[in-house]
Parts: sequence; C-alpha cells; structure tokens
Amino acid sequence: MIHITGDTHGEQARFAPGVMHGESRWTEKDYLIICGDFGYLFQNNKEEKAFLDDLEKKPYTSCFCDGNHENFPAIFSYPEESWNGGRVHRIRKNIIHLMRGQVYTIAGKKVFTMGGAYSIDRYMRKLNVSWWEEELPTSREYHEAADNLEKNDYQVDLIISHTAPREIIRRMGKYPDTHDLELTGFLEWIMYEVEFSHWYFGHWHDDWDIGEKFTTVWFEVHTV
Repeated sequence: MIHITGDTHGEQARFAPGVMHGESRWTEKDYLIICGDFGYLFQNNKEEKAFLDDLEKKPYTSCFCDGNHENFPAIFSYPEESWNGGRVHRIRKNIIHLMRGQVYTIAGKKVFTMGGAYSIDRYMRKLNVSWWEEELPTSREYHEAADNLEKNDYQVDLIISHTAPREIIRRMGKYPDTHDLELTGFLEWIMYEVEFSHWYFGHWHDDWDIGEKFTTVWFEVHTV
C-alpha cells in the first residue's frame, strides 16, 4: 500500500509511536510518501544521521519529494540511481528521495513527482545556510518532466508535488506567489494535460480536499 502525508520538517516526533496513523502495522510491502519538506537532512549533522539510521530500521520504505525547506547539497550528495522506473537519491536502503519530473511504479501504481517551491520566508534565512537556490526546478527538470509524461502517454495514477497548480491555489483562497509562477504554471499545465486519479501536495500546512481530485496534506495520512 501507499501512504501519503505532508511536510515533516525534520520533526522526529512525527514518527513517534501512535502519531502517524496506522504506521505501526506497515510492513515491507508498504510505502510512505512525504509531499516535500522532508527536513531530516536539513542540518546534515550527527543527530539527523542517527535518526535516519533509526528510520532505516522501519520495515517499510520512506519516500519523499523535495520541498523548499531542504538542504539540497546534502540530498544531492547521496548516490543517484534508477528505482522503479525513475531516478532517485538513495539516502538509506529504504529511504529514498523521489527526484523531480519522474514517473515511478510503486505498489502497482504509476506515480509522477514534481518537488520544489519558493520560500516566502527567505528574508529570515541565509543563502546556502538555511535556503538554497535549488528549491525551484531548473529548465532541464521541466523538460525531463514533460518528456517522462509523454513517454507515459500523459497517464499516471497519482501525482505528488510540494506546491500546487495556480488554479488549485486560488481555489484554496490563496494567491500564487509571483516568484513561483513558472512552477505553479507548469503544474497547472500538467493538471489539464495529464490523466490522473488523484493529486496530493504539501507546502500549505493544511489537511483538506479541494474538489474530488486534489488533496493538500500535512499531518493526516492517506492510504491509496
């Protein structure tokens, strides 16, 4: 089974017993997908590495697309390999960074991933210390995403992203940030061009459904 939740931000308590609904019953056949702002590599220190060692002891596989609050050089330092049809960074044997613009087959479902977002709190952070320019996709990543969707006949089961298409942001009663328009516009193109069953995204720190096919996630866990 695939279980989907939102921004964990390096909070170790999110994996404490009883916090993540159903987690104690998951097995090696289960996959947890975090919709960005994973955060357990943010400081890239001994404490975080010790927690990742503990997380590796879980029977299931933890996967995450990247958000904006990530230490990208730390993530990129891990080996890149092919996994279930797409490119990943292998953090631990069962902890995997799902790279941008990839299509994976996970638990029998085709899953497209597109991480990244703009940090509106940059003014409180320091470049290359607490925010990184890699938080937004490159032209190469956009082209790779479009190519991979074309190879899959523009049909997937699930879409996982950090932020959302412009139209969905507006439906939430919010306004797309002007610095984010290339990404949210690209996601809106996907929204209209790709056939999919459901789209899950994080970033907005909320848990609710927007219509029948979009869900923003934070603490809740959705099993599909």
